[in-house]
Amino acid sequence: MTILTIRTVGDPVLRTECEDITVFDEQLRTLVADMLETMYEVNGVGLAGPQVGISKRIFTYGNIAGCEGHVINPVLTVGEEDQEGGEGCLSVPGLSSETPRKNWAKVIGVDMYNQPVEIEGEGLFARMLQHETDHLYGKMFIDRVVGEDKKRIMRAIRAAQYNDVSAAVIGERAPQVSSSFGAGVTSKPAGSAFGFLGGAK
Repeated sequence: MTILTIRTVGDPVLRTECEDITVFDEQLRTLVADMLETMYEVNGVGLAGPQVGISKRIFTYGNIAGCEGHVINPVLTVGEEDQEGGEGCLSVPGLSSETPRKNWAKVIGVDMYNQPVEIEGEGLFARMLQHETDHLYGKMFIDRVVGEDKKRIMRAIRAAQYNDVSAAVIGERAPQVSSSFGAGVTSKPAGSAFGFLGGAK
């Protein structure tokens, strides 16, 4: 297994809507294993394909509610009740904010063997499902932040010193980069990712 480079805000792959996965082979199984290992390496609870340079509809999750897994080509359903809580993102290192989300969410998709998968949950687990699915549509938690928090985060990202913060976090993460899945993964240190932290690293 291999630790993959996580892409950070500013990398175009994070703003690209992903394609469905249609080939279920050994390369895909290797990708799932690499994504899980990478996610644990950086203490995330979720990691989406674009965050490792793969513009495909896949995410992994773990370190949350005693669960671990992955979903391919997910379809998200959410409830009506809102929840309060903050988010960070491995792709936006050093920043976090209160982020509006629904309290219940369900994802239906398939696994790496093209077998049906259905997962659902409330609270932090629901937040993770929404956060990771957003990544597959080129959206990030910073797009959902509102009010003064939105202004604060945008100012921080535009500030010159944010590049220093981002570079420092990337430097702390594993430098080994490789994957046999797709041409999107390179050794360019352009990235770092909840994909979801539940609080930023």
